Amino acid sequence: MKKLVIGILAHVDAGKTTLSESILYLSGKIGKLGRVDNKDAYLDTYELERARGITIFSKQAIFEIGETQITLLDTPGHVDFSAEMERTLQVLDYAILVISGADGVQGHTKTLWRLLHMYQIPVFLFVNKMDQNGTDKDKLMKAMKKQLDDGCLEFEPVKTDAFYDQLAMCEEIMLEAYLETGQVETAQIQKAVKERKVFPCFFGSALKLKGVEQFMQGLVKYALIPYYPDEFGAKLFKITRDEQGNRLTHMKLTGGKLKVKDVLTNKIWEEKVNQIRIYSGQKFEAVNEIEAGSVFAVTGLSQTRPGEGLGIEEASKTPVLEPVLFYQIILPEGCDPRVMIPKLRQIEEEEPELHIVWNEQLQEIQVQIMGEVQIEILQSLIQSRFGVPVAIDTGRIVYKETITNVVEGVGHFEPLRHYAEVHLLLTPGEPGSGLQFGVECSEDSLSKSWQRLILTHLEEKAHKGVLTGSVITDMKITLVSGRAHNKHTEGGDFREATYRAVRQGLKESKSILLEPFYAFQLELPVKMVGRAMNDIEKMHGSCEISQRNDEMVVLVGSSPVITMRNYQQEVVAYTKGLGRLFCSLKGYEPCHNVEEVIESSGYDSERDLENPTGSIFCAHGAGFLVDWNAVKDYMHVESYLQKKDDLAGNTAPNQVSFTEERWISLEEIDQIINNTFYANQGKKSAWKRRKTAHESYYEPATHVGRQKEPVEEYLLVDGYNIIYAWPELRELADDNMDGARMKLLDALSNYQGIRECQIIVVFDAYLVQGHLEEVIDYHNIHMVYTREAQTADQYIEKFAHDNQKKYNIVVATSDGLQQIIIRGAGCALLSARELKVEIEGANERIKQEYQEIQKRNYLMDALSPEAKQQMEELIKKENEK
Repeated sequence: MKKLVIGILAHVDAGKTTLSESILYLSGKIGKLGRVDNKDAYLDTYELERARGITIFSKQAIFEIGETQITLLDTPGHVDFSAEMERTLQVLDYAILVISGADGVQGHTKTLWRLLHMYQIPVFLFVNKMDQNGTDKDKLMKAMKKQLDDGCLEFEPVKTDAFYDQLAMCEEIMLEAYLETGQVETAQIQKAVKERKVFPCFFGSALKLKGVEQFMQGLVKYALIPYYPDEFGAKLFKITRDEQGNRLTHMKLTGGKLKVKDVLTNKIWEEKVNQIRIYSGQKFEAVNEIEAGSVFAVTGLSQTRPGEGLGIEEASKTPVLEPVLFYQIILPEGCDPRVMIPKLRQIEEEEPELHIVWNEQLQEIQVQIMGEVQIEILQSLIQSRFGVPVAIDTGRIVYKETITNVVEGVGHFEPLRHYAEVHLLLTPGEPGSGLQFGVECSEDSLSKSWQRLILTHLEEKAHKGVLTGSVITDMKITLVSGRAHNKHTEGGDFREATYRAVRQGLKESKSILLEPFYAFQLELPVKMVGRAMNDIEKMHGSCEISQRNDEMVVLVGSSPVITMRNYQQEVVAYTKGLGRLFCSLKGYEPCHNVEEVIESSGYDSERDLENPTGSIFCAHGAGFLVDWNAVKDYMHVESYLQKKDDLAGNTAPNQVSFTEERWISLEEIDQIINNTFYANQGKKSAWKRRKTAHESYYEPATHVGRQKEPVEEYLLVDGYNIIYAWPELRELADDNMDGARMKLLDALSNYQGIRECQIIVVFDAYLVQGHLEEVIDYHNIHMVYTREAQTADQYIEKFAHDNQKKYNIVVATSDGLQQIIIRGAGCALLSARELKVEIEGANERIKQEYQEIQKRNYLMDALSPEAKQQMEELIKKENEK
């Protein structure tokens, strides 16, 4: 029988479990439809799931449609259990993405879509809840095409000209077939779906069984059955325990066959399979042999880990979605942590992202958790399994560290009768790339076995950074050199040298602290948008309006997790329950309050005895410690980077004759200048426009010596942004916005009289229907009210872009996103605080000048130099008497 493994995914409350029930019912697998609210759903088998009405653990059901056997893997929809869902993706042939017709494409839906793209899983979409009032199929299709992929096509009805026309736009082969025959063959559609060029969309109501039958038929018709090789392969994706406490390893067989009593190995461990179980819901069937394409669980394996590959399968990458908060597990009085930790390790085997650790320095058990719901589930699990009621504290942010420059780290371990030296090249990686390891080391300096051992030591540990002791990420660590001793080197010597090389390199590098950021979608009433934007700015986030109608606005953007983690409650409060906030983890970005975090952590890298930064050398029969900044003065192996530089220097003269005979284009000169002269510039100057070689070196001679004409200066002020940023104006605005506006205009008018530049103050009027752009002169400055659907940001950006070559433009705003755009246009910036300081400074200077004038002697100013000299001589003689 043909086999398919299909996973079902959704944003929470989209109706995923209801659709699963409908599919199982219509396929004949179950005789009665279960309901989440009735707590009798076929796949919600745990008491915790039935109590909360959400899917917490992934489970499977097996059913048949025609001649195809389908293994349906139900995954959690709540963002707190995203890691469980992501592990399941590794074994899927196809995925069903359920979207709520009432809510459309939501924040977590986009996160799921990015994951499906990353794992390259073909997708069928089912838009649920179409029976509810207000659902609009055409509007939903446009949203899916825009926010997910243009290949999202409605597959109801098929075999029409309009359907074929849409298919032809997705791929050239289908276009040619349509032009030649007037239709597209099913095999071509299957291939396009498998290659993720087409995403079939179906509409219906799972609760009322509408459209589900057509969806099931479309699923079988347009899915290709995978081919599996004869050679054994298996992908492990989950660890659980049954009611008797037996450890179960869940896997998919991707090649060959597996029998009971077969021995499995990953080259580190070797264990025998005692039992093979095929689960469907709560029940399972024990079999003696299983074929490729099946998802099953085995007993007898005690050392397996989720994500491992056996046989021809490689290990999976670390899940993208990971916890960003860590908490302390507080045990009840009299409970010994040494007894409790081994028990907690059982739960960690099932949920590897928990990262349960014992912090020796703080004497506490720490765990990483995705959110509040997972905290409750973890407490319930510990209580039900071990009978221990635990408390969990308020939680802290999981920070990370990375580097911004290339360094060579050196570690040396040579106490008496031991020897190892390791050289590692630390290179910055792309954001989100994690840690990568490589080897560029000659076997002449270090044998292959030692090289493999060093790589093992690099991968076995979570290496700490040197700023706060947070784990490092987004860099590549490459073994480039090393040395062993024929007699004295042991395996443990290279572990010590490797760890010290990483730490020494980190101490030499320019490290930066990273914090987790949320990507958010905020739906709220139009009247509240100003408050929300101001809040997001205070949270060091950025946002923009993505959708709006007469009543509601949708803001999208990103913000640090630490500032936004409790914002949902505020949104509910100030919108009186009308606002909704959806957050998903965007990734790690540079921390917004680095100094504060470093200070509060109290971490001292040089006092961290478990992660030493220095190395141990030997002299006169005794070992001695060398600090990290002096290690390279003592190292035994030549520096890899120094050697590379020397080789580059030696080969350069031999290339002169070749390069002198070749013309270099202006583009090549630009590239050379940008790669050398600007190579060490930090991020803050990256926005500056660099002159091309033509502008720098090939200007016409007529320009030399000519005095530059004075360029008129313009100051553009984002009015409402400044009002809400200055405390005294913000307080006034809460009672009287007109008063706050006039006070700002008066301050800027006075400033213009001192500065003598053109000042334009821009105020938003984008929500005023039918409003045209309005320019008003207020004394000596200009005031602009934007037109409908145009924000102050857009007006300022357009003015800056159109006029930055004609005028010297300075923009005053504290909007982070706008600042980036303005910098890109080549204009100068003032934050709200800097503008306030500048105005106050100008007023103070005028005041001082006035006071100086009052003190001056106008009679002396009117005298000629000769008369002044005579007067001074007379005064001097008078004083001498």
